[in-house]
Amino acid sequence: MANVDIKDLSKHFGSLGVFDDINLHVDDNEFVSILGPSGCGKTTLLRIVAGIEDTTAGSVIVAGEESRKPRPDTALVFQNFRLLPWRTVEDNVAYGLRLRGRSKAEARSLAQPYVMMVGLAGREKKYPYQLSGGMQQRVGLARALAVQPDILLMDEPFGALDAQTRELMQDELLRIWSADRKTVMFVTHSIDEAIVLSDRVVVMQSDPGRIVEHIPVPFDRPRDAAAMRADPRFTTLRAEMWALLRQEPLSSDMTHRATGE
Repeated sequence: MANVDIKDLSKHFGSLGVFDDINLHVDDNEFVSILGPSGCGKTTLLRIVAGIEDTTAGSVIVAGEESRKPRPDTALVFQNFRLLPWRTVEDNVAYGLRLRGRSKAEARSLAQPYVMMVGLAGREKKYPYQLSGGMQQRVGLARALAVQPDILLMDEPFGALDAQTRELMQDELLRIWSADRKTVMFVTHSIDEAIVLSDRVVVMQSDPGRIVEHIPVPFDRPRDAAAMRADPRFTTLRAEMWALLRQEPLSSDMTHRATGE
């Protein structure tokens, strides 16, 4: 089962406590968003689950095994695309497969369905500089999906996009996830994004980072994001999450991002 079990997890850098006593279970095929202010340790938590960051205390069990190094059944999608500028779309999507020992021809062949899945058919020979920000993020998502992970870790992947492109990418992710369900941990600053995408939202606060609430999202799938936003339950959920975030001082930047302004 592609589940994640985080037990009594703490992370310190010297005397600086990033977070303490994090306990979180993510079920197989569950989509969980982690919502919280800057500095509460969301990204660090994701990196520990990915096996690229050490813990100070506690454990992370992924699919029944303790996670202490990167795993072939887990893929991480970053906020800033991290595409290789000298590689084409198809070769960027195939890059993870090449690292796993596939030949160039085989990797390209295996990557092609994922290029099509994210709507980039016909752009296989383009380079990143020839793509919009939204298209670049599609390449990053396709690259993660191409290695066929059971668990997808997403670190605020749409945070650098403009508002319209961000909503389009949310719709695209909902479509892809509905067609090929995976266990997802999704870090975001946006309350609206967390509600639209998730089965459950985990709200964190900082100094040190800690989980303060687990909030289920009561909307059936498949979802229509526009219809959700017009539903009174959406407004209630948003107010509940915003009240939790307002319990600590927030920068104006965090305020704008959390409220979607």
